[in-house]
Amino acid sequence: MSYLDTTNDVYKQAALMPDVGLCCTTNPIWELPGLKIPKIMQEMNYGCGSTVNARDLTNNPKMLYVGVGGGMELLQFSYFNRQKGGVIGVDTVDEMLEASRKNFMEAESLNPWFKSDFVELKKGDALNLPVEDNSIDVAAQNCLFNIFKAEDLKKAIEEMYRVLKPHGRLVMSDPTCEQQMNETLREDARLRALCLSGSLPIAEYVKALTDVGFGTIEIRARKPYRILDPKNYPTDELIYIESIEVAAIKDPMPEDGPCIFTGKAAIYFGSENHFDDKKGHILLKNQPIAVCDKTAGALADLGRDDIFISESTFHYDGGGCC
Repeated sequence: MSYLDTTNDVYKQAALMPDVGLCCTTNPIWELPGLKIPKIMQEMNYGCGSTVNARDLTNNPKMLYVGVGGGMELLQFSYFNRQKGGVIGVDTVDEMLEASRKNFMEAESLNPWFKSDFVELKKGDALNLPVEDNSIDVAAQNCLFNIFKAEDLKKAIEEMYRVLKPHGRLVMSDPTCEQQMNETLREDARLRALCLSGSLPIAEYVKALTDVGFGTIEIRARKPYRILDPKNYPTDELIYIESIEVAAIKDPMPEDGPCIFTGKAAIYFGSENHFDDKKGHILLKNQPIAVCDKTAGALADLGRDDIFISESTFHYDGGGCC
């Protein structure tokens, strides 16, 4: 049985019998006016963070969600669209698609504004999306890409890139790990399916996105996720796993490389009212401005003693300068 077959089997069972805590952290449920999320959807929230961000969802975007789970994030996305077929949900597991259909019926009874046909569910997988080129404004996946091995991960990201419109965004939540895992962990198909042993270092995760062509990367959150300890897992050391929330934007690739926001800021505190680097960056005196890592490096290389560059906070919420 391949590791993808094992993954399908794990989530088939999770669809038939909800497994609370299968791979999810304890995330607050969105509290929005008129939005009520069925308990069963919360129990089937098989993710490690959230891909729902209001600033991505203006002007009725066409949305795609891959790996539907119990349908909770599909319902949340629909809140911002409310059009027939406004959200496409894709999953390879028949039982998960059927569970989501049932859950949407309950969501209809709790939410007068919601109709099940707001979501179009399709059988398919992340490596061959049943979606047209350049047709999606916002695509999302939660705790899915970390399951894939390198070749399949590249294909999955290429597929997301293909279906997105220019300047569309891929919003993701995945576990990451800065420590090296042994091969026993890496090759354990069940641990990979459980969103554990496929976790990559953040730099490798980001490179996989930029290698496919995404010109802008935003790291929006970085949180504690899991511990793999020697008593319960095949490891000689304690392994700390985090989760990150990331947006990859289908912007053109700049000549000098991608713009990667990791939560750095620049503050000018010199004698003038502002500092202009003549490259499109104007820093007002004592006003922090979010900058991408590339710009942070260029400003630091100026060697000035009146510009402070913060360390990466791994929290970025827009409004930056690249």
